[in-house]
Amino acid sequence: MSAAPDGQLPKFKYSGEVPKLDKSQIEFMKIIEQQNLVRVEKLRRLRRNNLITAGILGASVLGIYAYSMLSVHQEDFLDDFEEPKKVSKQ
Repeated sequence: MSAAPDGQLPKFKYSGEVPKLDKSQIEFMKIIEQQNLVRVEKLRRLRRNNLITAGILGASVLGIYAYSMLSVHQEDFLDDFEEPKKVSKQ
């Protein structure tokens, strides 16, 4: 299926002939659809749980970083640092 020169998709000719599905095929399609819905629900739950975990881990990292910056900022042992006096050799 390639695009037409004007950028639109080519026309699709529908002949109207649709094969009839057996009752067993319809039941099989319903079973597959139900299994797919269960699978999608599990994936949604997994994604939600992953996002919650990522949020908690991110908040923990930012909290540890903020705490360490605050504690380093409060330390003043380097503020009174004096250079040693130079001793001249004679």
